[in-house]
Amino acid sequence: MFDDHTELDDIPYSVLACEEHKAHSLACSEKCMVLLKNNGILPLDASKYQTIGVIGPNANSRVALEGNYCGTADRYITFLEGIQDAFPGRVLTSEGCHLYKDRTSGLARADDRLAEAEVVAENSDLVILCVGLDAFIEGEEGDAGNEFASGDKIDLRLPEPQRKLVAKVMEKGKPVIIVTAAGSAMNMEADCDAIIHAWYPGQFGGLALANILFGKVSPSGKLPVTFYESADKLPPFEDYSMAGRTYRYVQGNVLYPFGYGLTYSKTECSDLKADSKSASVTIKNIGSVDTDDVVQLYIKGDSAADTPNPKLCGFARVSLKAGESKTVPIPIPQSAFETVDEAGVRAVRSTVFRLYAGTCQPDAQSESLTGTKTLSTEIHL
Repeated sequence: MFDDHTELDDIPYSVLACEEHKAHSLACSEKCMVLLKNNGILPLDASKYQTIGVIGPNANSRVALEGNYCGTADRYITFLEGIQDAFPGRVLTSEGCHLYKDRTSGLARADDRLAEAEVVAENSDLVILCVGLDAFIEGEEGDAGNEFASGDKIDLRLPEPQRKLVAKVMEKGKPVIIVTAAGSAMNMEADCDAIIHAWYPGQFGGLALANILFGKVSPSGKLPVTFYESADKLPPFEDYSMAGRTYRYVQGNVLYPFGYGLTYSKTECSDLKADSKSASVTIKNIGSVDTDDVVQLYIKGDSAADTPNPKLCGFARVSLKAGESKTVPIPIPQSAFETVDEAGVRAVRSTVFRLYAGTCQPDAQSESLTGTKTLSTEIHL
């Protein structure tokens, strides 16, 4: 594979860290973050707050921006730094706790930074809790000598020190926005005002977060995996069947569905047309905020060989000004109509298919969370 010449071999070293690439990095960070919950607190009106507390082990972490399998950027902007640069008022901060150990220093007592975090929360008008994981937990090896040494997290919750931190901060009764840096599904177990899943967003993750928090950019990311309620309700790790796993087979145990993500506006889909090659749907921004959104196509055949739930067969990201509408064409690949049997043979086994279109999955939970409805039509082969 590496012996063949590709266009990548012709990229000169002189373009590294150029302004064009940095702008692209920032745009990717902004588009990837997923707004999972918002009671109306976001976007923030900076004039309403004098002091913001930025708390958590990932608040000022560069490692949480990188993930793993990464190069070294020329500059990083952490979540804390992005908020400090964007907010004209006072910003207080505390690490609060170690990512997964019970203390931040080997010379300290357990929960050594918890009291500091409580004081920051008490003296803030709003708290942004930056929690989650990093490559020490989600890497291939992990941090030797602790419970995460395998490089796998042990469940879908935050590590225990962070759960303590979240509970103590929530007790203060201040508005709380949770920002999670992680490369996988998480369950915050907290009744906070808003949740943003930031993934590992790259060198400008802090700037992207600030742009979203303060409304310069509307969030538009969608979940590429299912966020389950509990790992205990999943099939045993040694069970290699698909039952109960992924959006195509899961029945219950869903916290946030595959394909889900909120924006600061509201879009509406209409006029779905489709055949066996492509579909088109009109999407309109019926809100007052400019936003991107993602039109998604799902399909399910009438054969018993098909998956229990509809499967994604196409999508398109659309940028819409407030009040604007666009008709979006989306190709449907031949593989969308095929299923794979126990022998591994891929073939078309249905003659009638139900095609769904919307900005989320065609299930009751997704439609309830987003407040939108999906469209559907039949395709006959």
